Amino acid sequence: MPPFLARLAGLLPKPLRPLVALLALAGCQDAARPAADERRVFRYNQPEALTSLDPAFARNQANSWAVSQLYNGLLELDSTLQPVPALARRYSISSDGRTYTFVLQSGVSFHDDPNVFGKPAKDDLLSMKVSRLVTARDFVYSFKRILDPATASSGGWIFRGKVLENPDGSISDTCFVAANDSTLRIHLKEPFIPFLGILTMPYAYVVPREAVEKYGKDFREHPVGTGPFQFKLWDEGNVLLYHRNPTYWRRDAKGRALPYLDAVAISFLPDRKTEFLTFQQGKLDFLSGIRAGSRDLIMYPDGTIREDFKGKFRVEKVPYLNTEYLGFQLDSTGLTGEQAAQGRALRDKRVRQALNYALNKPEMLTYILNRVGQAGTSGFVPAALPSFSQEKVPGYTFQPQKARQLLRAAGYGPQRPLRLRLSTVLERKEISEYLQKQWANVGVQVQIDINQSAAQQDLVDNGKVAFFSKSWLGDYPDAENYLALFYSPNFSPAGPDKTHFKSAAYDKLYDEARRTQDLAKRTALYQAMDRIVVEECPVISLYYDEVVRLTQNNVRGLTPNPMNQLLLERVYKQ
Repeated sequence: MPPFLARLAGLLPKPLRPLVALLALAGCQDAARPAADERRVFRYNQPEALTSLDPAFARNQANSWAVSQLYNGLLELDSTLQPVPALARRYSISSDGRTYTFVLQSGVSFHDDPNVFGKPAKDDLLSMKVSRLVTARDFVYSFKRILDPATASSGGWIFRGKVLENPDGSISDTCFVAANDSTLRIHLKEPFIPFLGILTMPYAYVVPREAVEKYGKDFREHPVGTGPFQFKLWDEGNVLLYHRNPTYWRRDAKGRALPYLDAVAISFLPDRKTEFLTFQQGKLDFLSGIRAGSRDLIMYPDGTIREDFKGKFRVEKVPYLNTEYLGFQLDSTGLTGEQAAQGRALRDKRVRQALNYALNKPEMLTYILNRVGQAGTSGFVPAALPSFSQEKVPGYTFQPQKARQLLRAAGYGPQRPLRLRLSTVLERKEISEYLQKQWANVGVQVQIDINQSAAQQDLVDNGKVAFFSKSWLGDYPDAENYLALFYSPNFSPAGPDKTHFKSAAYDKLYDEARRTQDLAKRTALYQAMDRIVVEECPVISLYYDEVVRLTQNNVRGLTPNPMNQLLLERVYKQ
């Protein structure tokens, strides 16, 4: 083994060491670059399960991070979360807001794969290229694929209900049109202003038909994209290896080929303490979302960095498009027995408001979360989005006396205490116990029920629990994505309205907002909707999340954003 690989083996987590020699395979470097070394290998850990490398199934962060290194879409988000061209060189929107036209970059090819694209032609033996150029027809295929029930993609919702439909409600064959190899048109049934943001999602990445047809369901582990890195090996549960794409289409401002890294090595250590220790030992380059034990080790309760860790690595705390909340089921259909009785109590708005006023959210952040996050004292839309405004959308502050008054007005007090059950998951147990004590101070007795994540999801989606904890992580950076949780046509289980909140006034504002092209007017509509959410209180906004990212000091070019994306094409190590 070359000396640099021997050194690299010692730097990697144990599951990666037997496979480290794979980094020397063809594709890890090109003739114009010096020999690879460990400084051009980026190492991160994925503690949550990775289920697929197919962008059609990028429904969680683990899958999204993995596929974002392999694929591209028409658009991407810039540092301010605005959609900008990627594989689309430029785009235009018709005056009625219903037709989007994209002109593609020229000369972009899919990753080499001889199993998919066959052997090189005789006149191309020197380059040995076994790929082909991307055309508009590939996007038509990719978009229709995630809408096809046979694919069973979790991403069809990004187009369903938005693109052109037939009279019977089915998707029209003309919603996606390849006018020629380089021109794609998308036809919407009505204007939908956040549509460009939706097109930046991994679900909208382009895939080649030949690869999907060749590999079938095994495309999940044989990905072929256009991205900065290409697939090399996936030993599930142990290691995932990518090598630099030597024919990547993008260059930096100085004309240098991207990516700078030669490889990405992903480990799967499930234990967060082991993950943090491995990072401390310098065997991982990056961590995101540290857990309570490690957070207390690194930070004081006020969120500042402890002296022992200053300078050892970079600690970045940035806003995150995630609202942590408690929800009330306002529809009695799925509730039975004790849950139905609680549901009747919680349908009284005064009770919901009292439970909100009883909480000291800033104190909760300090004692439980080391001030990672911002107290939910405004509406449901998180602080990282432009429509957020505590002035224009004032929420609930800590007023226990007002909570007691509202409970008395609703008929509850020492002679008739309010008893509830909060359905949650283990990772929210500590917060739930803090809230339990706060409610006890105003005379409300709350029992905490801990469920497995899958069971909790089923109970909430199907309206079987009256009071529950949840979070909403933004799919795309527009307040509409959060406010959709209270739009009555979106009732769960099919839609995101988990509380079954219904308001004709709210629905009218929502319909108007998603058609309004004027930014200032749309922001005002968003804020009006958020004020209704505060007043009617179908949810308690606990806090607007922040993400803590730890990065080794020699890593450059890794920039956090409120979507917590992991973008590695411009990352390098000194």
